[in-house]
Amino acid sequence: MRADRLLRIILLLQRHPRLSARQLAERLEVSTRTVMRDMEALSAAGVPVYTERGRNGGCVLLPGYRADVSGLTPPEAQALFAWSGRAALSEELGLRDALQSAMGKLSSTLPLELQDDADALSGAIVVDRRRWFAEAEDTGALPVLRQAVVTRRRVRLRYASASAGLQRRTVDPWGLVEQAGRWYLVAAHRGVARMYRVSRVEQVDVLEEVADRPADLDVKAEWERLRSGLEQNMPVGVDVVVRVRPERVETVRRIATPMLMQGEQARDVPSDDEWPQLAMHFRVREAACGVLLGFGADVEVLEPVEMRGRLLELASAAVRVYG
Repeated sequence: MRADRLLRIILLLQRHPRLSARQLAERLEVSTRTVMRDMEALSAAGVPVYTERGRNGGCVLLPGYRADVSGLTPPEAQALFAWSGRAALSEELGLRDALQSAMGKLSSTLPLELQDDADALSGAIVVDRRRWFAEAEDTGALPVLRQAVVTRRRVRLRYASASAGLQRRTVDPWGLVEQAGRWYLVAAHRGVARMYRVSRVEQVDVLEEVADRPADLDVKAEWERLRSGLEQNMPVGVDVVVRVRPERVETVRRIATPMLMQGEQARDVPSDDEWPQLAMHFRVREAACGVLLGFGADVEVLEPVEMRGRLLELASAAVRVYG
């Protein structure tokens, strides 16, 4: 819609003292001719914008002008206020008070009917990022890391690595990633990109040195590359089909879900008798063995056949210990 585009032009010019028509056209995905028509429309409407010719010219907004955002549509207002429902996320980043203040300022500019709808949605949305049966992550270092990322300062970490134990490393922080309730720092150590789990950061000191950050850095792309490499080196997963005592089906689903591949759940498959059958894709083979063996005779693994043999070995070993 043109009204949305006009507002975006104002907001862009508020952030950048001067942008060429070509730069605006690229950001708005329209032609330069359309940008020039929009500039004329804004000027005719009383918005203090103007264009300057010449090599260093461009589109300019008079300093000090601020746009009225009361033109937000109902879905736009609801989207903004729904985000405020993620209070836990903002609190971990050390931005809870700032978010509440920003939402208060924004709500004061909205028509009453939009405020009512937005407040109703924000009060109805609850985001619980905790994993089932998992302890809450320690994110005490997160606000300091956030500030280091924003100010582009190098940091010194005392980090409890899962494989190498306690380490001290000086890194260049690039960005932060929240993945399924866990926070990770994407940073470079001696020029090599790595991921650091924030809950394992025992101490962080922000240094005066400016962080080395590539000019063309894409934090999302870097995270995807790091994550892909990690997943390729993870222990082998396994697809399992089990038959379950009927009264234990829901318990099996609930306990097995945290061990399955992300986003997956146990699936019902056809059964030949009164015991239901479930198909599950476990992330780690040995974890699957431990979980399923814990149900004793209430769960029988049907596939894969080699897992039946592994469960027999584990059960026999347990009998020797406890028998």
